[in-house]
Amino acid sequence: MNDAHVRQQLVNMLVRRQAHLLFDDAVKDFPEAHYNTKPTNVVYSFWGLLEHIRITQWDILDYIQNPNYQHRQHPDGYWQPHDAVTDADGWQNTINQFHSDLNALIAIVNDPQTDLYAQIPHAQQGHTILREIDIIATHNAYHIGEFGILRGVMDLW
Repeated sequence: MNDAHVRQQLVNMLVRRQAHLLFDDAVKDFPEAHYNTKPTNVVYSFWGLLEHIRITQWDILDYIQNPNYQHRQHPDGYWQPHDAVTDADGWQNTINQFHSDLNALIAIVNDPQTDLYAQIPHAQQGHTILREIDIIATHNAYHIGEFGILRGVMDLW
């Protein structure tokens, strides 16, 4: 397996429909009246879940790039307060920021100067770009699937 193939597979994990629901498919035509709805027995709203996906992806991007990275408090640092609400602009801003950060991650993966296997200089031992992209891809797939399931449970497709 060559380097170009590995890079393409990593990008595919982030943006192609393989064995999971895509972000854009999950949020497509989502009813504005339910941005702040909390499904039964769930402490966060649909927007809160999207924000969690966005915040976590941004945090890992920051971890990759920022030698002065500051660890966030888990779990609170990765979620909006559960009573936070948004409007159409805030919803779209979350989606736009998700895409912007995703594109930055793809650029890192596609950059032939990026050593996917080397430890990130300021990171914990063993933390590589390859590892971080895998974490983002699996975390996104998990929560995007959760979003889709909750959307179905609430009959919002």
